[in-house]
Amino acid sequence: MEILFDEISQTIAAYLWPLFRISSMLMIMAVFGANTTPSRVRLMLAVAFTFAIAPVLPEIKNVELFAFSAVFITLQQILIGAVMGFVTLMLMQTFVLTGQIIGMQTSLGFASMVDPGSGEQTPVVGNFFLLLATLIFLSIDGHLLMFRMIVASFESIPVSNQGIEIANYKILAEWGGYMFGAALTMSMSAIVALLLINLSFGVMTRAAPQLNIFSIGFPVTMVSGLLILWLTLGPIMAHFDEVWYAAQVLMCDLLSLTCQLDEATVF
Repeated sequence: MEILFDEISQTIAAYLWPLFRISSMLMIMAVFGANTTPSRVRLMLAVAFTFAIAPVLPEIKNVELFAFSAVFITLQQILIGAVMGFVTLMLMQTFVLTGQIIGMQTSLGFASMVDPGSGEQTPVVGNFFLLLATLIFLSIDGHLLMFRMIVASFESIPVSNQGIEIANYKILAEWGGYMFGAALTMSMSAIVALLLINLSFGVMTRAAPQLNIFSIGFPVTMVSGLLILWLTLGPIMAHFDEVWYAAQVLMCDLLSLTCQLDEATVF
């Protein structure tokens, strides 16, 4: 009877703890973790994916399912999956910040709408860049690469009391600075162009004070902003490749994975 109980516990643990890691990633991950994705869909996807990969995962050894240490193991699995999903979330927020910076500089930030991912009011330009980045993420099979990474993470970080190294959390925090820097880099050309436009209006107003800069400059700035926004969309794919490459390298470092550093695909 004791042998049967051990086998049942081992079988439950082989499916339960991978489910925690996978479901926590899907809970926060870009596209799947958005408010527009029903929780039931995320749950069913996590369960189906767990049943598909559990037979090929490394065997969980020397871990009791009904012990106090199982609580810490569960928290570690949730934390690993949440960190992976959070990296993709910061990837998307890079383009949201780019859109917000451009929108505020071009006076297009007055128009706002509800962000489908967070449910908050954001400028329309930021939402536009978010939807564009989401389409690119899905078109290059970024979600499939995330699934491959989380399967490989069970080899580098097995189910145990050990999780992501503490030093790697500092790398994750520093990547937030990279996110703001990448957003500023993508929007720098628009900022400089609008600075020159505003400087030209300042010179024109100085030369002809009777011209009302508010009645003339505001519509010209908005029209110029639309043109600048159109020109900014040209190199968007190159920017996405660079940021996605950095995100993959970050996840490889966090999960202690051996990745091939290729510009096309890291993992």
